Amino acid sequence: MGRNDKLDPASATVGDAAAVPNAEFVQLFTRHQRRLYLYILSQVPHPVAAEEILQDANVVIWSKFRQFQPGTNFLAWCTQIANYEILKYRTRRKRERLQFSDEFLQQVAEEALTRSDELERRRDALIDCIQKLRPRDRELIQRRYAPGESGKHLAEELGRPSNSVYQSLGRIRRALWECIQRRLAVES
Repeated sequence: MGRNDKLDPASATVGDAAAVPNAEFVQLFTRHQRRLYLYILSQVPHPVAAEEILQDANVVIWSKFRQFQPGTNFLAWCTQIANYEILKYRTRRKRERLQFSDEFLQQVAEEALTRSDELERRRDALIDCIQKLRPRDRELIQRRYAPGESGKHLAEELGRPSNSVYQSLGRIRRALWECIQRRLAVES
């Protein structure tokens, strides 16, 4: 199948993937798994069902990797494939009593993608802003938010009064918030 063939994800089979995708495709595939899962989850009622649909969509995505046009929106391409898998899931589940309209679910999915994009931008801004902190402040904030860590425990480790550590953390959080706001304003 060539690059210009029409996309028909519903008819894909595992056997279609004769060659191995290139590194760029694998990187995009990996990077967008969580967002694709959240997109699917926004349209189906159960996380387990969303995971199953994601796996089905992944099989199709992998088998159709040659149809992806590098430089185009990979997530949009994947969500198109996921939509076919969601429709197949809904067809199988028609027996359920409560069904939302496809139009409503599409609106919810679009909103989820929009919010996902916004959260991704905020996350990227946070990472950038953390890197811009003074090393001492960066270490303090990273240690505070390490799994199982608390401000009180951190103060004990540092030999500082709890109040002093909490004040420092508050100052660092404000600086991060302001940095994120500035970066997002520049991007807008």
